[in-house]
Amino acid sequence: MSQKDSLGRVNGPQGVAVLGATGSIGVSTLKVLALHPERFRVIALSAHQQVDRLREQCLAFRPAMAVVHDELAARELAQTLASAGCDTEVLSGPEALGRVACDPRVATVVCGIVGAAGLESAWAAVKGGKRVLFANKEPLVMSGHLLLAEARRSGAELLPLDSEHNAIFQCLPPHVTDLKRAGVRRILLTCSGGPFRDMPASQFASVTPEQACAHPRWVMGRKISVDSATLMNKGLELIEACRLFEITPDQVEIVVHPQSVIHSLVEYIDGSVLAQLGNPDMRTPIAHALGFPDRIEAGVARLDLAQIGRLDFEAPDETRFPCLTLARAAAVAGGSAPTILNAANEIAVEAFLQGTLSFAAIPQVIEDVMNTVPVVPADTLEAILEEDRKARALAHRSMARWAHKGAKAC
Repeated sequence: MSQKDSLGRVNGPQGVAVLGATGSIGVSTLKVLALHPERFRVIALSAHQQVDRLREQCLAFRPAMAVVHDELAARELAQTLASAGCDTEVLSGPEALGRVACDPRVATVVCGIVGAAGLESAWAAVKGGKRVLFANKEPLVMSGHLLLAEARRSGAELLPLDSEHNAIFQCLPPHVTDLKRAGVRRILLTCSGGPFRDMPASQFASVTPEQACAHPRWVMGRKISVDSATLMNKGLELIEACRLFEITPDQVEIVVHPQSVIHSLVEYIDGSVLAQLGNPDMRTPIAHALGFPDRIEAGVARLDLAQIGRLDFEAPDETRFPCLTLARAAAVAGGSAPTILNAANEIAVEAFLQGTLSFAAIPQVIEDVMNTVPVVPADTLEAILEEDRKARALAHRSMARWAHKGAKAC
């Protein structure tokens, strides 16, 4: 495992595990890593279903380990790699994710697995005292308070890869743990508004998955694209900001910024507002977190403000996008409420992508579940997983009720 100097810089090639390597975050991470072969060494890669893409990545980066979900797929991948002269060890199952996250050759773990499925491997990385780069917000939404406590115990370093939270991190004084003492008044999370920013709510019932996944600024996976379309993604980011920076929901404001050039802002008590700007390209926050505290090349085009010409801002319409209101309510309630919110949203979005639930019904299902499942303390990971299970089961029942009431399927 690489050693760090007194400033936190890593001496020698840094071992990296990319969990969710075939998704948009994983692909962007590998592009950045490829620019710095003298600085980083890929130790492990994982994928859920895109085994062919994982095979190509293994042949390009020659990691020590690769993880897939299915045991049969693991055997087939191992045979294919061996025949190509690649000696990557292929593992399968969620336990294998925990193993690679804790491997002593790994200094940095990039958590890019979508949804609650990435929770346990993220926990393993934090317990192992790694530098953990969070692209998937769900572990922090569900158990952020526990993760931060565990990081303090293990010595793990948590760095955000979400463009918004990485922007906030860049706008804060270094090594700040108390934002009030640092003079921070509030955080402003910017939001593109998604593909339906100007669409009347009366048209939401007929929205298709293809329309919802056509984000105007970012290239992302299907689940997070739908979350961006409902603005739930911004609601989850609000909760994530409260967890990561240990602030209250009333200190977080969401501002629609269609150009997606300003990624977030921090307002101080003296009236100063600091913003982080850049082209909408995830390689920028990825490079920042990988190289921190150094700055490293990301392969991103330079920002041309004259060409952009203008920067617009507006308040979000929470009447048309009630997922924001639901997320803020979960943040205020605390306890298991964020877990309940996230679980219901994952089930509803999956149903929408499968064509069995309308886009308009997504917030209705979430609200149903939040109004039914009682909020309890989230004191342990086991308790959080149990509340996640209960909320998912109820979300399935709620979807049946909405279909019965005539919710229009896509």
